[in-house]
Amino acid sequence: MSDSGFPLPPPTFEFLVFSLKTQAEMQLGLFQFGEPSAEPPNLPAARHAIDLLAMIAEKTRGNLALEEQRLIENSLTELRFRFVQVAEQKPPVKPAESTAGAEKPAEKSAESGDASASS
Repeated sequence: MSDSGFPLPPPTFEFLVFSLKTQAEMQLGLFQFGEPSAEPPNLPAARHAIDLLAMIAEKTRGNLALEEQRLIENSLTELRFRFVQVAEQKPPVKPAESTAGAEKPAEKSAESGDASASS
């Protein structure tokens, strides 16, 4: 039992892989808890978790059961694919920025109209 009263899962290879995979997915912004987060994905932290998983795969090569080998390889493939997807996404435009950009041309036309009226 942990200090919080919840039993801890057994320390298995599968739990280690799932823990690192979950860390990477959280840093990529793939998990939403409640309201959407305004935080952008933390690509360096996600890359670090993926690299840790890749290092474990390299160091354990030839010493894993078939199921463990498939788990870590499939996890790495999925995480690398999702990393590329997130890295290539354009940052979302905030409503305040799009509204501010729309007001500027109107202000300029009003200013040019004022200048022509005073001539």
